[in-house]
Amino acid sequence: MSKRLGRSAAEVMQERRRREMLKEVIRDLHAGKSVDEVKELFEKAVAGMNVSEIAGMENALITEEGVPSVEIRRLCAVHEAAFQGTVQEIHRFSKPEDRPGHPVHTFKRENRDVDRLVNFKLRLHSNKFQKNDCPENARKLLDDLALLFDLDKHYRRKEDLLFPYLEKHGAYGASSVMWGADDAIRSLIKDARAMLMPYRGRKTEVIEALSRIIREVNEMIFKEEQILLPTALEKLTEEEWLGIAKASAEIGYCLSVPEEEWVMEHKAAGVKGNVN
Repeated sequence: MSKRLGRSAAEVMQERRRREMLKEVIRDLHAGKSVDEVKELFEKAVAGMNVSEIAGMENALITEEGVPSVEIRRLCAVHEAAFQGTVQEIHRFSKPEDRPGHPVHTFKRENRDVDRLVNFKLRLHSNKFQKNDCPENARKLLDDLALLFDLDKHYRRKEDLLFPYLEKHGAYGASSVMWGADDAIRSLIKDARAMLMPYRGRKTEVIEALSRIIREVNEMIFKEEQILLPTALEKLTEEEWLGIAKASAEIGYCLSVPEEEWVMEHKAAGVKGNVN
């Protein structure tokens, strides 16, 4: 709030206009308009903004104006179509994620693993359990939830290693909100496991708990990849990313480990140059 007080009336009005344009884009997409039909309005809404500012404005639509995050997701396809030409610079921040071992690459790879676990295995086993809550189907859910709790390592690396650097650079909003959401997801998984170990016949409660876990985990993946990681890629230095990469192994990884160790570009170039 204090940051907002320092803005001029013109800046406040401009942000309101930008938000209204983004909401109009979302409404149009919801009504069935194509990406090409809304792209021009989207580009007008974000003209002159960097990736952090765009992500922050979209997050504000969720946290301050109550726009469902599923609706914000509709903007992803527009991002891909619109971030060309003068807006192409935004894509340069995603380059490190293509390098195995870089923390962003690792976070996103883990998110893909979690996405498959939650939206395929857990959802499938939840549907089977709803039809027949036999011990075998309850055990399958317990196995899925045990794997899913590996998210704790993903969240701890985010909280203990990434958040301090973001706060150092003045980006407090995402970390303060996400930490509470991380804790809520941990608690949801623990509570669901407790209802199944042993299972005492509360099928409706179990199904509701699983549905909320699936929803909250998907929401967190979206927030990380559309808000947190783009902001971090813009603000953190290569040396800071290296510090996170080196400290990550001590906490551990979620579901799988990085394929290789990440080396900073200029150091990698130096190594190659010394090979005879």
